[in-house]
Amino acid sequence: MGIRMGIEYASVVDHPLDEVFDWHTRPGAMRRLVPPWQPMRVVAETESLADGRAVLGLPGGLRWIARHDPSGYDPPHQFVDVLSSDGLLTLPPRLIGWWRHTHRFSAAGPGATRVHDQVDTTVPGAALRSTFAYRHRQLADDLAAHRDAEQAGAGRLAVAVTGSSGLVGTALTALLTTGGHRVIRLVRRDPARPDERRWEPSDPAADLLAGVDAVVHLAGASIAGRFTDAHRAAIRQSRVEPTRRLAELAAAAGPGLRAFVSASAVGIYGYDRGDAVLCEDSTRGDGFLADVVADWEAATTPAADAGVRTVTVRTGIVQAAAGGTLRLLRPLFAAGLGGRLGSGKQWLSWIGLDDLLDIYYRAVYDTRLAGPVNAVGPNPVRNSEYTRVLAATLHRPALLPVPSIGPRVLLGGQGARELAEADQRVLPTKLQGLGHRFRHPTVGDALAHQLGHDPAPGVL
Repeated sequence: MGIRMGIEYASVVDHPLDEVFDWHTRPGAMRRLVPPWQPMRVVAETESLADGRAVLGLPGGLRWIARHDPSGYDPPHQFVDVLSSDGLLTLPPRLIGWWRHTHRFSAAGPGATRVHDQVDTTVPGAALRSTFAYRHRQLADDLAAHRDAEQAGAGRLAVAVTGSSGLVGTALTALLTTGGHRVIRLVRRDPARPDERRWEPSDPAADLLAGVDAVVHLAGASIAGRFTDAHRAAIRQSRVEPTRRLAELAAAAGPGLRAFVSASAVGIYGYDRGDAVLCEDSTRGDGFLADVVADWEAATTPAADAGVRTVTVRTGIVQAAAGGTLRLLRPLFAAGLGGRLGSGKQWLSWIGLDDLLDIYYRAVYDTRLAGPVNAVGPNPVRNSEYTRVLAATLHRPALLPVPSIGPRVLLGGQGARELAEADQRVLPTKLQGLGHRFRHPTVGDALAHQLGHDPAPGVL
């Protein structure tokens, strides 16, 4: 029996046909559908599913160009893209032969749509299965998030976002724009696009938030690294004062501003809390990060004092194949060289990237959320369980414990204590009280989704 080339994949989503098709036409759709484990990124999205083209970046500067075929365009039932060439950097992908992707949509009962992907290509179907399982899950879950916002009366929002080019910001802006919201990117350079505004963190322009319904403030220097004096200063200086200045602008923005949402971190609870269950009203802990996060959250006070609904999103360890700790651990575990850290007994409060986006989205529109919100999965795990699940997801053993000296060499003593060896058992108490739905309630769900190892029902 030969290897089947190409793939057909179908699923039914619980949303009307027009709504499902329209989602694909909006900016951000392609970014939401490219699997995070694949070595490609979106360089340019198509301007039209009828006759536009999208460009994906591949390793080594190579490009994949998907050209939309006008003859296959039949809204809201179908659009087609084919692999195309434009210059030397686009020639190597053509070595695969051909690629023609037909996207079909049909009504599947009241308020439901059958989504059917057919790819004619020289690539074996087995190599494509995880990609299409991921795409269909993302579509269904994103549409559900938008329906939640609509049912809450969010309407169409103008959302200003700092840190929009980072891991979380890139994904969040794509999620928002596929919901029909307008994103205004606050950038620290001259604007290059109509959706950008120049933001000077130390002295923001008085009209920076004009016409804005909500602010999502994500910007801040990476915490990862050795805790040198310079690194500690960068962590603090990039967070506290810029947040205060932005909160002061929000306070002066008037009644049109519905929400000021700022990033925060579970680091506020301290690095050594043992088995204590930590909720939003738990006492703060000790350490450099606890001090910084406390000051960071306090910097939002001008907005809250002015009556702007203010939310600080206390984020756990984000599970994302394209960034953060998972990006560092994945090659180590894939090589069979991973294992528990130290004793493995320390609690890890994690959050899947897409669940984090849903929490930011909810913070923007849900008037019941204010103050600190724990952005963590509902089932924290010990480090030994996390490493066991990660290894199993990658079908590798986890036999080699990492001695404590390893992180200390990389991060220094303080960095190792407060990052690699942090022991925090945090629960999303406020979100659970609102009946919040998590896409990936277990760490196994989150890792499988990010790494492309889920089972793939629906293959025809």
